[in-house]
Amino acid sequence: MTETKARAGEGLPQAQTPMQSPAAEAKAAMTGFLNEFNRFQDEVKSTLKHQEERLTMLNAKTMSYGRPALSARAEVEVPHQKAFNAYLRSGDDDGLRGLSLEGKAMSSAVAADGGYLVDPQTADRIRSMLLATSSLRSVATVVQVEASSFDVIVDRSEVGSGWATETGAQAETATPIIERISVKLHELSAMPKASQRLLDDSAFDVEGWLAEKIATRFTRAEAAAFINGDGVDKPKGILLPAKVANASWTWGQIGYVPTGAAADFAATNAVDCIVNLVYALGADYRANGTFVMNSKTVGAVRKMKDADGRFMWSDGLAANEPARLMGYPVLVCEDMPDVGANAYPIAFGDFRAAYTIAERPDLRILRDPFSAKPNVLFYANKRVGGDITDYAAIKLLKVAVS
Repeated sequence: MTETKARAGEGLPQAQTPMQSPAAEAKAAMTGFLNEFNRFQDEVKSTLKHQEERLTMLNAKTMSYGRPALSARAEVEVPHQKAFNAYLRSGDDDGLRGLSLEGKAMSSAVAADGGYLVDPQTADRIRSMLLATSSLRSVATVVQVEASSFDVIVDRSEVGSGWATETGAQAETATPIIERISVKLHELSAMPKASQRLLDDSAFDVEGWLAEKIATRFTRAEAAAFINGDGVDKPKGILLPAKVANASWTWGQIGYVPTGAAADFAATNAVDCIVNLVYALGADYRANGTFVMNSKTVGAVRKMKDADGRFMWSDGLAANEPARLMGYPVLVCEDMPDVGANAYPIAFGDFRAAYTIAERPDLRILRDPFSAKPNVLFYANKRVGGDITDYAAIKLLKVAVS
C-alpha cells in the first residue's frame, strides 16, 4: 500500500524553493563584494611587495657600481661649494686646486692671478639679484658669451619685394642694408671686505654676505653705465649717441620730442609731449614699449591728467607689476637725468630690440688678506658690455621749446 502511494507520487512536480527576502539578498550581495575586495587587496599587496624587492635589488647594484646619475650634478657642486667656503674663510685653496671647476687666471701669462670661480649657488644668487633690480638689464636683451665681444647683425632696410605681372618685366628690388654692431665686454669689479674674526665665525653665512655685497656694487655700476656709459672701459649707454629732432632722425642717432617749455613741462597741456613721445616710436616697436625715468620725473609725470581730468598714470594692481603710463610699463632708473633745461629725462622704446647686454657667465673671486689688515679683501670681477643695437627702437623726451 505504501509502495503504491510512493510510485503514484513520482510524477508530481517538486516543491518550489521559497523566495528570499530583500534584506537577505542585500546581505548576500555585500558578502560577495567584500570577498572580492579582500582578494583584490591581497593581489595588490603581493604586487607591491614584489616591486619593493626588485627596487631593493636594483639599489644595491647601483650602490655597488657608483652613485645614481640624478645626483651627479649635486655631487660635483657640493665639493666645489665646500672648497670655496674654505677658501673664503681661511685662504685654503687646496680643495679648489683639485677640482675640475678650478678657476683660471684673467691673464693667460700668469696662472695664479685670476682667483677662483665662484661656486654655482653663489653665482646664481648674484645673477638673480642683478635681474631683480631696477636696471636696464630687466628690459634689455641679455646674452652670455665666451668671447671678448658679441656681434649683432642688423638689417635696417625694408624687405626687397615688388609687384609683377605674368608677362611684364620684373623690377629689381632694393639692396638690403646690413649693419654689424660689436658689443665689447669690459671688466666690472667689486672689492667688499670683512674682518678675519667674522670669517672665523661658523654661523656667519659668508657666501650669502659676499653675494649681496657683490650684487649691490655690480648693480650700481651697471645701471649707471647702461644709461650714461661712454664706452671707455665700460658699456655704451642709451644717452651716448647724437640726438636730433625726431623729424630729422637717421640711423646712428636718437630722435627726440620736445616738452614745449625751456626748463620744464609745458604749463598747459603738459601731457601732450608724452603722447607725442609714444607715437614718435614706430608701431612695430610701440607694442613692446617701456618708459624709463628717475623718481623725480615720476613725481612730476604721475600728476598729469588728460583733457577729461583723468590721470595718465596707473599703479600696478598686482605684486611685482610695474606702474603704467598711458598703458605702458614704467622702469624707474635713478641714473636718468632730472627734468631741466636741455635734459633728456624720459626714454621710451622697445629696449629688448634696442639694447643688448653681453656678459661672460663666469665670476671670479681673489682673496687678499694683506692689503687691508686686519680685514680681508675679496676682489670679484666679471666681464660685461652693452650697446644700442637698434637706433630706431628708442625715442627721448627733451626739455626744450623745440
